[in-house]
Amino acid sequence: MGWSGKLWCYVSVMDFNLPDIRTMLRKARVYARKLWVRVVIMGLMAFVALGLAVLLERLVPDELARTLNGQSADRLLQIIANAMLAVTTFSLTVMVSVYRASSSQWTPRVHRLIIQDHTTQNTLAVFIGAYVYALLAIILRELGVFIDKRAFVLFVMTVAVLAVIVIYLIRWVLHLQTFGSLIDATRQIEEVTRQCFKERLKNPCMGANPLTGKVPENARIITANESGYVQVLHPEVMQAAAAAHGKELYLLANIGSFIFLNAPLLAVVDRGAPEKDAEGTDYESLEDALRASIVLGDVRTFDQDPRFGLITMGEVASKALSPGINDSGTAIDVIHRIARILSNYEDETTKTPEDLLDRLYVAPLDPADLLEDAFGSLSRDGVEVVEVQQRLQVTFSGLRWHPDKELSACAREAAEVALERALRACDFAADRERIMTSAEDDVLRAVKERLDAG
Repeated sequence: MGWSGKLWCYVSVMDFNLPDIRTMLRKARVYARKLWVRVVIMGLMAFVALGLAVLLERLVPDELARTLNGQSADRLLQIIANAMLAVTTFSLTVMVSVYRASSSQWTPRVHRLIIQDHTTQNTLAVFIGAYVYALLAIILRELGVFIDKRAFVLFVMTVAVLAVIVIYLIRWVLHLQTFGSLIDATRQIEEVTRQCFKERLKNPCMGANPLTGKVPENARIITANESGYVQVLHPEVMQAAAAAHGKELYLLANIGSFIFLNAPLLAVVDRGAPEKDAEGTDYESLEDALRASIVLGDVRTFDQDPRFGLITMGEVASKALSPGINDSGTAIDVIHRIARILSNYEDETTKTPEDLLDRLYVAPLDPADLLEDAFGSLSRDGVEVVEVQQRLQVTFSGLRWHPDKELSACAREAAEVALERALRACDFAADRERIMTSAEDDVLRAVKERLDAG
């Protein structure tokens, strides 16, 4: 992906008056989750605070300014400088330990989610920012910017910084009580997955037309110039590029799918006269712009990918059922969390986005894929755990009442598959009876007919 394609990606949005706020916010959220961004912001705030102190010091009356000398502020600054270095080192050690423990105990995918924990990042950013503030203030004191006779504002500002430090220390201590625990991890996964579904259902098919049929035969195929997972899409930019060249776009690789080098990525079809470039289509610039709007990476991410959240929750449940852990209660808890998420699912093909991207076609979510992502590995790994199989049957039974007919039908099929697998693996008659009691009558009859047939 060249820089020309990335530049066109931004210029196209401005040229064609596209509502680029969603694209900008999507990119801003990616950076907002990075620790270094918050650290830099807090460091800059330390510079701003001391700059304000220098300006305000000149406005304070002499009588008030001389009530405190520079030595009072010096003691506080030394305390902050010494304490923040030790506290930051301790916090980093705890953070790394939690990351490693969560990866080994639950799943490595949880590690990538915990590393974006807002409380942890904010706390570390405040500690480092306070350390920068103290060092900078000490330097300014040595340079004579803050003189001994007029240190009132510096003292007050330092006390305010201390107050912020104490508040975040308390928050950090309270956060450590659950940080990295199983309940905290599953709650984070559930919340981020629920948010992904909420955004997806607010703009079905990512704001585009649903791709439910075949791609036109006369389509021109754009291939991938690298291998990787489709991490992020910028559909607004793709819409602008299609409108500029008078094209329609069919996305052949949806969010979360792995695509190989030179594999089909997009299909381009002519659609009327272009808004610009009337002399013809510059396919090279079009391909660069479209590739720039599709971010590929070596791992899947939770952004725009609700299926990945379901997969991660299923992995946590499967890991809990491993012989070394043998925690069926965690698996049942995850089943309930997944059920809450899927209960809010809606058919994307029946809804129209608020701002339809009419030149772009994206395949909707498949209910069968959602159920397989969520319960596939859990059903196999917990095939001999009676309590888990019972809860799966109850959950599938509940999802059959879902208003979406396709999800309801897929839930019935999943219930049959899980029940047949469990009955074939379970030899103890009493356990088999408990599992069959939890299944719906029509599911039980269909499975018994297949088992009797051999």
